Amino acid sequence: LGQLPSACLPSAFRTQSQPAAASANRVSIYLPINQLLSTIQIYTMKFSRSSIILAALAPSVSAFTSQSVNNRATSLSMSESSTPFFSSSISDALDREVSYLPGKADSDFARKYGHLAGAQVRTVGEAFSQFSDMLGTPVNALYKGICTDLVGSLHLIVVNARFNKDPVFSLGLVAVLDLVLKNYPEQDTAKKIKTAMITSAGLDEAEIDAEAASLEAWAQGKTKDEIASALKGEGDSPLAAISNAAKADEYWMYSRFFGLGLVRLMDTVGVEQDMSVAYDCMEEWVGTCMGKPFYTACSDSDLYFKQKGKLDMMETMMKEIEIREKKRMADRLEEKAEMALKKAEKDVLMAEQIALEAEKEKQSA
Repeated sequence: LGQLPSACLPSAFRTQSQPAAASANRVSIYLPINQLLSTIQIYTMKFSRSSIILAALAPSVSAFTSQSVNNRATSLSMSESSTPFFSSSISDALDREVSYLPGKADSDFARKYGHLAGAQVRTVGEAFSQFSDMLGTPVNALYKGICTDLVGSLHLIVVNARFNKDPVFSLGLVAVLDLVLKNYPEQDTAKKIKTAMITSAGLDEAEIDAEAASLEAWAQGKTKDEIASALKGEGDSPLAAISNAAKADEYWMYSRFFGLGLVRLMDTVGVEQDMSVAYDCMEEWVGTCMGKPFYTACSDSDLYFKQKGKLDMMETMMKEIEIREKKRMADRLEEKAEMALKKAEKDVLMAEQIALEAEKEKQSA
């Protein structure tokens, strides 16, 4: 209204300086002003009604809509203040993480093995290179896969900081190598494979053989129950000493060859060499007697018998191949003998004919 010309305003809004002639048009001016005010009042009433309706529907609509930004921000700030992660201790945790040094943690494990932090460890590739260099000849195709697995697994066991060599481990290693290489086509190469495999892992072959032989000699004539008693730590046998040392070590590490050493002891004391029987015996010896987790040991026992079955099949196949080759060689020798006999007979006939012709020539002369 303030932007309208002075002539369009009512008298109450005009100054005294407005001309008197404008009063004649007062009726015609009031009409559009009244219409404008009525229109504004109507829209104001409509807006008020809409506001009341929206206010009445707000509770029901909020059930189908998300919270407002302010409400979400308020709830988020409340959750942040009530959650421990957002407390002031987060800075202390971050400081501890930033200031962490390998081998310097405040734990028993770090105090025991922390001095090995940053030590140089031989890689599997270096172990394979040493094995190949020491062997000097290619491994038979039938044995290449299992030899590769043995070199890698033995190396990874030995370089572990928790590894401790004992006679049971040595017996298991010797038993596995004897089982794998007993039917190797060239036994001289088999001995070289054993030496190269043990040496590439940083072990002494003579020491391994001596420990395995002493433990197996001690187990001769023993029973399953006597082995179980020794594994409980009873007595002063070498096996009892090994079990007591494992029980005293919180971080004692089980290895596959330790489990296979126990399998070899089962065979020595007369336990049936069957997968299910060995599983139950391994569970008793490792789980009950030694008080250690036995699932991995039982799994290794099953794997041993599966591999043993494959090696037995390989042995049968090798023997069949050997028999077949010997038969072929015998057939070839027989053919050569027949050919030599026929040639000898032919030579005899030729000599007789030459002699007869020579006799005839003498008589004619």
